[in-house]
Amino acid sequence: MTAFVLVPGAWLGAWAWDDVAAELRTAGHDVYAVTLSGLADRQGQPAAQHVHVQDVVDVVEKADLRDVVLAGHSYSGVPVGQAAQRIGDRLRRVVFVDSNIPVDGRSFAEGWSEDGQKWLREAMAESGGYWPPLRAEDYAGHDMTEEQVAYVVGRSTPHPGAAVTEPARLIGSLGELPATYIKCLMDGPEPSAEVKVLLESPSWRLVTMNTGHWPMFSQPVELARILLAEAGGS
Repeated sequence: MTAFVLVPGAWLGAWAWDDVAAELRTAGHDVYAVTLSGLADRQGQPAAQHVHVQDVVDVVEKADLRDVVLAGHSYSGVPVGQAAQRIGDRLRRVVFVDSNIPVDGRSFAEGWSEDGQKWLREAMAESGGYWPPLRAEDYAGHDMTEEQVAYVVGRSTPHPGAAVTEPARLIGSLGELPATYIKCLMDGPEPSAEVKVLLESPSWRLVTMNTGHWPMFSQPVELARILLAEAGGS
């Protein structure tokens, strides 16, 4: 039995994984979907990027989980990559779902263009230090129905600004981790330059999905199938 620990990206809570979690549980596995501090039903709690790393580590250690497949979507690839290093031999595999990856000494936002960082600073200043959720039109072209978009927009919460501006801290090379990167092709055909370098490691592999950036909504059955396959991989 595998323990799947599923971490949602910006603005989302554990609820984002409901459909994927149901498929994994039907296949006989344990699933722990995580809501990061400061989001969803944990709004108001102190939150920064290092806090999100600890959120993930705590789920694994407090439940004494073994054979862990740790999956992070979008923003959460940054804390998940760091957490994967910290849980040691409890980890079976880490799966980055169309996500950012941590770069030592660099924040999530520093991976953006100068114009993107300027926009983020202005948006956070206007919203009291939070990264505002996306609007419905921002999900266009990502293989989601109007009902799915409405559901996500209606439940999204502002993302704590410190989580995207605090630098990551690695304790080794990510290339040493057993890892899978899932690239969602409707969000761009190629992984980032940093991911391409890591994919040169023999312990990393690339899987593609013909869908948009939020496959837990657009193709949950296929995403669950990939997670199950990767759990069994070496």
